[in-house]
Amino acid sequence: MAVAIRLARGGAKKRPYYRIVVADTRARRDGKFIEKIGHYNPMLAKDDENRVSFDAERVKHWLGEGAKPSDRIARFLEAAGILEAKTRNNPNKGKPGQRALDLIEEKKAKAEAAAEAAKEAEEAAKAAAAAPAEEAKEEAAE
Repeated sequence: MAVAIRLARGGAKKRPYYRIVVADTRARRDGKFIEKIGHYNPMLAKDDENRVSFDAERVKHWLGEGAKPSDRIARFLEAAGILEAKTRNNPNKGKPGQRALDLIEEKKAKAEAAAEAAKEAEEAAKAAAAAPAEEAKEEAAE
């Protein structure tokens, strides 16, 4: 039987409260579990000591029995020093979506157009500045 250490949701609508349980992986999220080993209240402040609490000895026991912690539980255990910190890499999560990519392209096109317009304006200013000097030379030559 595959065993997992995971969260089981409780609490009211928009007021979540989770039990940290050891359950068979085939059981439903809020269904039958083997043992309750702690709780997690995400409504409390992150620095509150009652936000996450669990029985460390029971956690170590179940990890020794081969229980696999869920991602969130693994983070809690890493913070408590029970598990080794694991490097995570999800390169797709940091990628911008299609709309953001479209906005980036629009900004780039506008920047290029503005740079081109500034360059043309600069050339026109140079030509305008050079024109009176040439007219003065022509008048002096006559």
